Amino acid sequence: SETIVPFSLGLGGNCVTVSNTVWEGMAAHGATLDLDPARAGAALGALIRERAAAGREPLRFAVVHPHSGHNYELRYWLAACGIDPDRDIEIVIVPPPFMADALSAGRIDGYCVGEPWNSAAVAAGTGRIVTVKALLWRNSPEKVIGARGAWAEENPETLAALLRALHHSARWCQNPANRSELAALMARPDFLGQPEAIQMPILTGQLQLGAGEARNVEDFFLPFDKAANFPWKSHALWFYTQMVRWGQLPHTPQNLAIARDCYRPDLYRSALKPLGVALPGANAKVEGALKFATPVGSAGASLVLGPDGFFDGQIFDPDKIDAYIAGQKRA
Repeated sequence: SETIVPFSLGLGGNCVTVSNTVWEGMAAHGATLDLDPARAGAALGALIRERAAAGREPLRFAVVHPHSGHNYELRYWLAACGIDPDRDIEIVIVPPPFMADALSAGRIDGYCVGEPWNSAAVAAGTGRIVTVKALLWRNSPEKVIGARGAWAEENPETLAALLRALHHSARWCQNPANRSELAALMARPDFLGQPEAIQMPILTGQLQLGAGEARNVEDFFLPFDKAANFPWKSHALWFYTQMVRWGQLPHTPQNLAIARDCYRPDLYRSALKPLGVALPGANAKVEGALKFATPVGSAGASLVLGPDGFFDGQIFDPDKIDAYIAGQKRA
């Protein structure tokens, strides 16, 4: 049975972390701990070229899965900064809880993963956070709830109840008054098993980057605000373009339709309409077009979308997907 996506679990939350040794090399080429993607990418590119000229092995970066948002955003960042992610570095797969240990053991040189596994390396003194998802593509999607399409058709009331429960849960998680309790929940051994202090950066946006440097990242992670739970078809289609870009599947009308149709904003609307919450009137949007927080047309209440710019200024129009795919380069 096909998988459908009726609910998104939030926006942002990931970082790119490198070893202290790589950071020292980047700093020698102009990087600073300000999280700027372009500056960090330029410095990393210079370091990679320096290492190649000296005959050294490529740096090894880890992601959690070949089909993860982490893989696509890492590759997008690298390529936009002139780094070919398949030729200039090596990308390997490491489960999130093992990222910091792999970095400290020297098995990898950097990684892209969700929190708290970046803050774990910083707390251990073995890594530096060099940029974040929230600056690579502002207010961009990460995890989703997936369901079997056949099950959803057979159990519409159960699915709707689940989506309403997730809606209330996401709103609770967004409330600053609940941060301490949420951090304590996540710190439990049967969940993340990391100290509460390590859980707080994703909830507050206050990131410790390493070497005593800290930054506050606006909208670092949004579990609820700014339509964070709405399954935009344009999000699905952007991920599809990256699958095509990196050779994971061919661009065909059938594959395009599968990607577009798996996101089900209709189910999200039907489940939440009885609650009188703000619901976007459109199923897709031009990604990268919003420069500021923007009120949009919605059903039931006022709705504000956050800025959604890509750091390199690119625009993704889902109605012009052929041109977007054709214009993407490896580096």
